Amino acid sequence: MNTIFIGGSRHVSRLPSEVKKRLDNVVASGHRVIVGDANGADKAVQKHFHDIHYDKVTVFCSGASPRNNLGTWLTHQVDAPKNAKGFQFYAAKDREMAREADFGLMIWDGKSPGTVLNVLRLAIAGKIAVLFNVPDKDVVNIKSVDAWRNFIAHCSDELRRDVKERATPDEWRLVEISDQPTFLSAMEKAPSGQKVEEASDETNASAIPEAPALDEVVKALNDALARSDATAIKETLGQIARDRGMSQVARETGLARESLYRSLDPKGNPEFTTVLKVLSSIGLRLEVKPDTAAPEREAVVSHG
Repeated sequence: MNTIFIGGSRHVSRLPSEVKKRLDNVVASGHRVIVGDANGADKAVQKHFHDIHYDKVTVFCSGASPRNNLGTWLTHQVDAPKNAKGFQFYAAKDREMAREADFGLMIWDGKSPGTVLNVLRLAIAGKIAVLFNVPDKDVVNIKSVDAWRNFIAHCSDELRRDVKERATPDEWRLVEISDQPTFLSAMEKAPSGQKVEEASDETNASAIPEAPALDEVVKALNDALARSDATAIKETLGQIARDRGMSQVARETGLARESLYRSLDPKGNPEFTTVLKVLSSIGLRLEVKPDTAAPEREAVVSHG
């Protein structure tokens, strides 16, 4: 059983038959549904499940009680940030649903920034979202931040501004991460005998900072490990991954690119297996040795 985050625009009060069929497929598969409490698409989705007596529904709300809970289902109350008002107050529940869901189905009026932003939140979390454009009767499957970025690039300037204004700095930072080639990625992509300067029309090798040597990386990581400085470790690994090419590291480790960006951020919290996989992808390994100068033991990094 999967958890499906179903949401949409306030201006969608009636569900198209195509959307109802998708909701019926969710019911046939016995999936758990999480839905918001707003008027519009949220209320229309609630009505559909209420009319067919589906009980695997949880209504999320920001604050003490839901505005709509047509089926008197279980509720999940989300505490909004202090002093949050308007959109930001209700966005707290959307972020929680994006974290909890396995997949998303967004019912869009073709102009609502909130619905598009929820698709981004799902993409950041590594979840697939289906965006149903009601006016155009068009369906878009968005599986990554890159796919979302490509989608938003074809939207109006006004919509892009509205989405950026409503997104948190952390959410928008992932959208704006540059895909420009680094020195390492340019070297790897350039055909044999081709100068690195030719790898980009707009840059040359002298304009791209050279990645640190492996010995420098080892020293930096060992110093951070010796100090038990988790932030420095994440910063160093994150920089290495970006220099190497986050997409390539993602392929080599089998981890999602967006997940790597989040995990290796100074504020991230990577799993130990993620750290090991990233180290392995750049030719390093962890090795534990006794510390002869103190009773504690320290981990050191050595060449793989």
